[in-house]
Amino acid sequence: MKLTKPSIAVIGASQAGDAEIVAAEEVGRLIARRGATLVCGGLGGVMEAACRGASTEGGLTVGILPGDNSLAANEYIDVPVVTGMGYARNLAVVRSARAVIAIGGSYGTLSEIAYALQAGLPVIGLGTWHISRNGRRPEGIIDAGSPVEAVDKVFELVGDAWQKK
Repeated sequence: MKLTKPSIAVIGASQAGDAEIVAAEEVGRLIARRGATLVCGGLGGVMEAACRGASTEGGLTVGILPGDNSLAANEYIDVPVVTGMGYARNLAVVRSARAVIAIGGSYGTLSEIAYALQAGLPVIGLGTWHISRNGRRPEGIIDAGSPVEAVDKVFELVGDAWQKK
């Protein structure tokens, strides 16, 4: 059986606050150190910060872009995927991953969380949306208090047999 590196999606707003940017960059670094591929929406804010962090550690970054121009990708994207799908590309972002880390976020992030939950993917939340139905939080959303905790929880869920040693 071939062990393959998982792809981890990092989602969040393109207009993010300083704390979210710092957290996203650290999440990106930690994902790359563990040998996984980082998938995101390919634009600015949380997406760019996560990719910048991954790039500093030699990690691979994939950006699923909403438009039809690969030059719109942030400078840290290694593999731009042009979709021309607008926000519909959010589905491709999460379905390209084995787990999702949501950092802050706006309504686009909320849609990605919903797509991930529908697909049965774990979502680790770092200062992101708190959603509930009838006062209960859905299974699959796991809160984390720090970038380290978020990444550790992701790898507990996806396994680590393939990791860099």
